[in-house]
Amino acid sequence: MSATQATPSGTRQQAEPDMARLDTLVFQAVTDVGAALNGALVLLGTDLGFWSAMSDCRPISAAELAATCQVPEPYANQWLSAQAASGYVDTDIDQQTGAVMFRLSPEQAMIFSDPDSPAYLAGGYHIVRSVYEDLPRIEEAMREGHGFGWHEHDAELFLGTEQFFRPGYRTHLLEEWLPALDGVHDALTAGAKVADVGCGHGVSTSVMAQRYPASTFTGFDYHQASLDRATALAAEQGVAGNTEFLKARADDYPGSDYDLICFFDCLHDMGDPVGALEHARSALAPDGTVMLVEPRAGDSLADNMNPVGRVFYAASTMICTPSSLAQDVGAALGAQAGEARLRQAAELAGFTRFRRATETPVNMVLELRP
Repeated sequence: MSATQATPSGTRQQAEPDMARLDTLVFQAVTDVGAALNGALVLLGTDLGFWSAMSDCRPISAAELAATCQVPEPYANQWLSAQAASGYVDTDIDQQTGAVMFRLSPEQAMIFSDPDSPAYLAGGYHIVRSVYEDLPRIEEAMREGHGFGWHEHDAELFLGTEQFFRPGYRTHLLEEWLPALDGVHDALTAGAKVADVGCGHGVSTSVMAQRYPASTFTGFDYHQASLDRATALAAEQGVAGNTEFLKARADDYPGSDYDLICFFDCLHDMGDPVGALEHARSALAPDGTVMLVEPRAGDSLADNMNPVGRVFYAASTMICTPSSLAQDVGAALGAQAGEARLRQAAELAGFTRFRRATETPVNMVLELRP
């Protein structure tokens, strides 16, 4: 219902609100406020060891959690109660005494206490924290009409991005995404030359390097702190021998005859995605492949009116679009660019073959060839 409506005389008066709809919206807003507040508690649970202490899924009291994690019991009690109200922790209540025991279900443990789980989501909360840390400066950038570069963000964003995307890469990259590309698995097994553009902390680079020791992998990023972290992680994973991380932009990284060039969840952040793809095409071997991993978005707003779309539109407003606008061209594709706009960018860059090789509920994997 419109907020105002015309009267027969042509004047406008305030429309009466639909009280049922108002109740629904108030309930949603209250739910969202609770979620925003509890996001801080999820991070506290990670930092203070609460989630780890409950990872065995056995019942635990507030007093036991407090003693294990060496915090005052009232803190543990209120934290546990908030997680129970959020549905993130289960409760067992003694009907006679009222005593409450708390425990993680196996599913809750996968999300909050197991960093190696394909469903681990703590990284998302680090991203949320970074957004609030950066809010005043991003608001200023919007008011003044300019961008806000990736490197300008709070360091929580870089940690959160690593943790948020790592489960998907570990779960899908080797078993589903690479095998879906024509001939790429065999080429990597035999020994191929690979560029990982916009590699960030290099999680995707190291995952591939572990599986394909005969291939060489070079990660490129313009953010030196991320490259330093990528180098350290590669050493921890035992792949320093076939990985290298170099500072470069997406349109000027060195090398040629790459058998595979990858863009993992980053092309839409770039100021000139067409220019980045043009450079990739020029750096490919004649029979090389570009793997473009992007959020699985539809081509219209109506296609993306769902919880995943909500997350990516919000992240795009605060992270992806400001990043693109801080660069030359400032195309601002957004995190929900959709396949049609990505196909158009690839065709403008000179690629003649474009197909959706595979997808997950969150990502689509696009194969580009000259």
